[in-house]
Amino acid sequence: MFTVKQVARVAGVTPRTLHHYDEIGLLKPSRVGANGYRYYGEEAMLRLQQILLYRELDLPLEEIRKILGRRDFDVLAALEDHKKALGRRIERMKQLLTTVDKTIDHVKGNKKMSEQGLFEGFSEEEQERYALEAEKLYEPETVRASNRKWKGYSASKKEQILAEGKAIYSDLVAVMPKGAHSPEAQAIVERWRMHMDYFWTPDLDQLSGLAQGYNNDPRFKANFDKLHPKLAEFMREAVKIYVARKKGK
Repeated sequence: MFTVKQVARVAGVTPRTLHHYDEIGLLKPSRVGANGYRYYGEEAMLRLQQILLYRELDLPLEEIRKILGRRDFDVLAALEDHKKALGRRIERMKQLLTTVDKTIDHVKGNKKMSEQGLFEGFSEEEQERYALEAEKLYEPETVRASNRKWKGYSASKKEQILAEGKAIYSDLVAVMPKGAHSPEAQAIVERWRMHMDYFWTPDLDQLSGLAQGYNNDPRFKANFDKLHPKLAEFMREAVKIYVARKKGK
């Protein structure tokens, strides 16, 4: 059995985080001593690992609680899924590193790079995966429906959708000096929200999660940084304002 302090040290979280997980019913200690101290066994430690892995994907705590609470939840199957996802991330980062190195040479004037080369590693399949990644942990049938929807588009339609997405982010860069609160920025966020309908239709909380992921996930951020080093941060703030207004806060 491990104490709160021991778990916090091993897992890299704070004792306050463990207390919060206990309070919301996400991670209960294996037992509580007569002195009120919490103790965690192997099963609790495995559950904490799952929580932290899902948090790496920017999944809200409430959604993680629902996933782990499913009757058909399988720890081994979940670990296999995480392994596959991490493998994809590793390959993705390798691609991005290669692209960044080529871009550095291009900027320095050492080697000319084509416009297509600037976006190596950002294929149609990758774009599709980005739009679906946050959704995959919510409802499997929604994922399958979204895949069918995307595959139903013609090649020219897919090209149009991807070009529209790039235009949205470019336009957002242009209005950054006006601020995230500006009508111009908020109008572009609305365009972005509607653009997501080509893939799936996220609710307001999921929109916030996507914007947060763009800022925190190095794969997304590397893409945004090519347009502007502050774009991911700006978009996160603009979406936060958009969601708050929609919720009437």
